[in-house]
Amino acid sequence: MTDNEIIEEAVRLVREGVSVTLPVNGNSMLPFIIGGKESVILHGPGLIDVGDVVLAWVDGCRYVVHRIVRIDGERVTLMGDGNLVGTEHCLLNDIKARVTHVVDEKERTHYLYKGWRKLAAKVWYWLRPVRRYLLAIYRRL
Repeated sequence: MTDNEIIEEAVRLVREGVSVTLPVNGNSMLPFIIGGKESVILHGPGLIDVGDVVLAWVDGCRYVVHRIVRIDGERVTLMGDGNLVGTEHCLLNDIKARVTHVVDEKERTHYLYKGWRKLAAKVWYWLRPVRRYLLAIYRRL
């Protein structure tokens, strides 16, 4: 099975009301989600808001797990926490699932929307001008 086929099956299950644990790859969500080591738990999108981490079909060609940085009517702008620049765009109906938890290497689950995690994500977003340096330090730890 290809990655897209696996994700399509996960989306189908989420649509049926099943929560799905999906491993993630890549560094685009550092430092909040570590690709290749952690997984995310997906639920139906329900009501979404700026700051939510979602699984979305973007640019009509691929899936991403990124954070919503703006909602303008039906148009949604996403950005990976580990990305220095660049955003993706989709429509509200392209949001396939909302990430509620991260599962770490020791199989502990961490709720993404606790007060301190939400605050940390907001601060991290505003640190975009210096993310390059902070991520370089983080990767060396």
